[in-house]
Amino acid sequence: MSIPQDSRRRGFTLIEVLIVISIIVLMAGLTISKMTNIFSGSQVDIAKLFVTQTMKTPLFAYRINMGGYPSTEEGLQALITAPASKADRWRGPYVEGNSIPLDPWQEPYLYRYPGVHNKDGYDLWSKGPDKTDGAVDNIGNW
Repeated sequence: MSIPQDSRRRGFTLIEVLIVISIIVLMAGLTISKMTNIFSGSQVDIAKLFVTQTMKTPLFAYRINMGGYPSTEEGLQALITAPASKADRWRGPYVEGNSIPLDPWQEPYLYRYPGVHNKDGYDLWSKGPDKTDGAVDNIGNW
């Protein structure tokens, strides 16, 4: 006695379903790990762009008006509010907003003038992903 063609069950076995689910999970895991690497790389690129390009023009404009870069003590805040001893020459604000943005890891950018790495200019850097100054992952304009 044969079973009619229409009444035969057609479908996937449990093994086939488990293999497909395993492949989907593996692909999702690889995609998520790659996205994390892409995002962390972007954060480094953003910090590098800020310290090498974004602040270059405001600091140069400040230097032209004031005769020099802000001192280490005045810091980047001198681009937003006039230093008390130099208010007569200050033509700012030199950057938009009421504060200097934080780096991608929500830490303040560090500034030093005269620079240690840039002897004739200023040093501007982020502490990087580990948030530790002086570490190998610091991102600076040198």
